[in-house]
Amino acid sequence: MSQRPISLVVPAHHHDDDHDDHGGLHRDLLATGGTMGRRRALRMAAKWSAGLGASLGALSLLGCATSDLTGTDAGSSTGTGASTGTSAGSTSTSAACPTKIPEETAGPYPGDSSNGPNVLNLTGVVRQDIRSSFAGLSGTAAGIPLTIELTLVSASTCEVLANRAVYLWHCDRAGLYSLYSAGATNQNYLRGVQAADASGKLTFQSIFPGCYAGRWPHVHFEIYPSLTAATSVRNKVATSQLALPKAACDLAYATSGYESSVRNLAGISLASDNVFSDGAQLQIATVTGDVTNGLKAALTVAVNGA
Repeated sequence: MSQRPISLVVPAHHHDDDHDDHGGLHRDLLATGGTMGRRRALRMAAKWSAGLGASLGALSLLGCATSDLTGTDAGSSTGTGASTGTSAGSTSTSAACPTKIPEETAGPYPGDSSNGPNVLNLTGVVRQDIRSSFAGLSGTAAGIPLTIELTLVSASTCEVLANRAVYLWHCDRAGLYSLYSAGATNQNYLRGVQAADASGKLTFQSIFPGCYAGRWPHVHFEIYPSLTAATSVRNKVATSQLALPKAACDLAYATSGYESSVRNLAGISLASDNVFSDGAQLQIATVTGDVTNGLKAALTVAVNGA
């Protein structure tokens, strides 16, 4: 990939960093004009329509021959159950098209210039392997290998979306966010940009994120019209989060280095999470593989556009 000129103890114990009522979520809602009512209404409608079809389910499983670790999440919100993690369901205009993925807060640690640091204009940010820091910083995030595969499709035309770009980021094994969290401010690992291929697919090689207090294990991402557009947060067309299924979390967190995640996961569920509590079936990834050879999380993401 050619370069371009755009290139975990969190402070004071890591409580709900992304969605503290006095910070992340509250601030983001104010910034967007308090649109939670409309988003929840759309998410509830998605729950009823999610059972109408799963024609895109196979897309997120292409090339996967290992066992499915998605399972049935005991802590899932109503209507989630054994979600495939794909954007199953239909819109009101076409039963064949997937439902648009819910819009979510980017949280307080985006690294896209909207809250402090900006990696989008750094040379080297366009990369598949996001485990190490880049652009003059050094350090590699340790953890169980995780490949994250997204398939971008149009919620209006049902077509795959080639050449769209995704900026993706998440916390490390200890629950720390690079550039922001105490102990990781001199790192920018677990952040990167990729463009979708002709089939709408893109992949990141990462590590399984930890679970910090107050949040269900998740991955953040923003979608842009192109790699060129991905140099500025002003150009993003969607912001959402991928949820990791409990069966996969239990498997990863049973390994060395994830001890705090075991405790934190026991205190949270999809039903109590501030982001996923109003319905997560469009955001739960399908996870396959094992901790020895690595895990793979796949999700089909539907957005507006042709």
